[in-house]
Amino acid sequence: MRSQWECLLENLGEWQGSFTRLSPQGELLEDTSTMVSLEGLNNNQTIRQIIRRFLSSQEVEEKVLEYSSLGRNILFFDNGAFSQGSIQLAPFSEFGAELGLIDGSRRLRLVEMFDKSGQLERLTLIREKLAGAMTPERSHLTPVDLLGEWRGEAVTIYPDWRSLDTYSTKLQLHLDNDGRLVQNLTFGDRIISSTGRIDGSIIEFDRNSQLVQVLLLPDGASCTCPLKVKVGQAFFLEVGWLLRPDRRQRLIRSYNNKGEWVALTLVKEFKVNN
Repeated sequence: MRSQWECLLENLGEWQGSFTRLSPQGELLEDTSTMVSLEGLNNNQTIRQIIRRFLSSQEVEEKVLEYSSLGRNILFFDNGAFSQGSIQLAPFSEFGAELGLIDGSRRLRLVEMFDKSGQLERLTLIREKLAGAMTPERSHLTPVDLLGEWRGEAVTIYPDWRSLDTYSTKLQLHLDNDGRLVQNLTFGDRIISSTGRIDGSIIEFDRNSQLVQVLLLPDGASCTCPLKVKVGQAFFLEVGWLLRPDRRQRLIRSYNNKGEWVALTLVKEFKVNN
């Protein structure tokens, strides 16, 4: 695997799109046009990042950052996919993370934020494309899009810099007689089965007394996270992206039962049957 800095460089360019703020139930709260530019300076030894939010036809909010190293709270994959965020869940503190995926000239990012009591508070969906790109946006994700058997490969990297792990995955999704979504996930030598209740664009799973919500979003995106996080219960934050009807990526940021960030996993999967 390349260095973390080299992986970051996959994000260079001028990314045009929007920041869409959503409620925990997926209700649209605000949609703001944006331009995020990442430019390499000093032979790509420094990155200049400019974030412009177009609040109105006359008002533009601009933020400029320059950096030549990466913090402990962020990790990148070879293709530029990344996640940054809290490295520790702590009482009475806000908690959250950003998860970003790349597919050619398109980028999709999701920010999941929890309040000081650990309740899911807000989401921000960021849909972007490189300046001049004509790649269309995907449709709003539906439960039917996910049905079938998905095979893939997962790569897990770690914030403590141990060697990465790779393993095959199999995800089987179908509806039972009551219209609930049944999920069987196999990765490595582990198998996890769960059943979720579908309510429009929300799928809710009860996993070991932890309510986990899958929110189906525009552009083929999905957001998976607990409705409440707390120390003493391991959990994960996930963004999914349906790139084509038979191709999907998922990015998973995992925390242990002490609330410590322990791993980041990128899954690339394809549908083998419906």
